[in-house]
Amino acid sequence: MNNKQSIGKLGEDLAFQYLQKHGCRIIDRNFRKPWGEIDIIAKDKNGVLVFVEVKTIRQYNNQPLNIQPEDNLTPSKLKKLQRTASLYVGANENLVGDKKGWRIDLIAITLTNELKDCDIKYFENI
Repeated sequence: MNNKQSIGKLGEDLAFQYLQKHGCRIIDRNFRKPWGEIDIIAKDKNGVLVFVEVKTIRQYNNQPLNIQPEDNLTPSKLKKLQRTASLYVGANENLVGDKKGWRIDLIAITLTNELKDCDIKYFENI
């Protein structure tokens, strides 16, 4: 696993913990299909199906960042997410239930030097 992959994995693990701490029930992680991937699929505390994209960057020596993790969600990536989520819902209609619907959220994580401290930003319904 290269450095970028290990930072991404750590970010997904932190996002997983964040969601659980905030009352979400995790349904799946790293759902992959040829047309796209979803980092985390969960149900929020209100029963809404949530597809979560996680973007993580590492900040070195407290240097100012030129880019925020959320800036790495490109329009093409968002389009793939929307398509993958829509196809997932179509194949798993039982998970949506009671017309609660579904949405796509973003968790943006900035890791510090120690990788123990991080800043987590949550963007709902992107």
